[in-house]
Amino acid sequence: MNGYGRGFAGLTPVVKNIILINVLMFFAYWVGTKFFNLDLNAILGLYFPKSDNFKPVQLLSHMFMHANFWHIFFNMYALFIFGVMLENVWGPKRFLIFYLVCGFGAALVHESVIAYEYSKIAHTLTPENLQLVLKEGSAYWREGKAFTDPSMKDLQFLLNIPTVGASGAIFGVLLAFGMLFPNTQLMIIFPPIPIKAKYFVLIYGGLELVLAVTQPGSSIAHAAHVGGMLFGYILIKYWQKTTTTLY
Repeated sequence: MNGYGRGFAGLTPVVKNIILINVLMFFAYWVGTKFFNLDLNAILGLYFPKSDNFKPVQLLSHMFMHANFWHIFFNMYALFIFGVMLENVWGPKRFLIFYLVCGFGAALVHESVIAYEYSKIAHTLTPENLQLVLKEGSAYWREGKAFTDPSMKDLQFLLNIPTVGASGAIFGVLLAFGMLFPNTQLMIIFPPIPIKAKYFVLIYGGLELVLAVTQPGSSIAHAAHVGGMLFGYILIKYWQKTTTTLY
């Protein structure tokens, strides 16, 4: 999609700082893994609370970590395209609140899906094997070892692979743009066709919902994307009912 000719100098303060923090954290992650054998994603990414690696701060920190260049590029590009107009309408404080609520909401929905997957796998294990995974699974994972039992291995993966990325918050921003500027024409790059924002949001959101239901174990957190949009929708509707101004 085109960026309406805006440059970096035209960024609003919250959008600019979010992009800056994400870029700095990605650079720190790259330097850590390349030169110091330190994986910041493994520390600051979000784990399921049953994991030994879980820390409450990860509910915030995971939003500023990314897996690779294209992951951060597309998230920050979407924030650049859609976030500036929202911040201009809402003001910095309200936009930041919206962004964080969508990010936290996405994490909550994602963790709920992980809880469901955890429950399914746990019910297939004996109490002894379940406790073995919970007590020793993380240590084995750090040593590069995996359980041979398929269910134990699946649970070990579930508890020791962190979730990273701003995608949940970004999908909330996308939804908000579609709600506030529904008839704005967007130019999709692939294929190169114009589409109104409201239709783009409906198609994209619907696709993510289908993928969340059909691919719950995917490496892409589709449920988190849907969660970001859901919490964004609820917050916008709440604001519309309780305030007379968008600022």
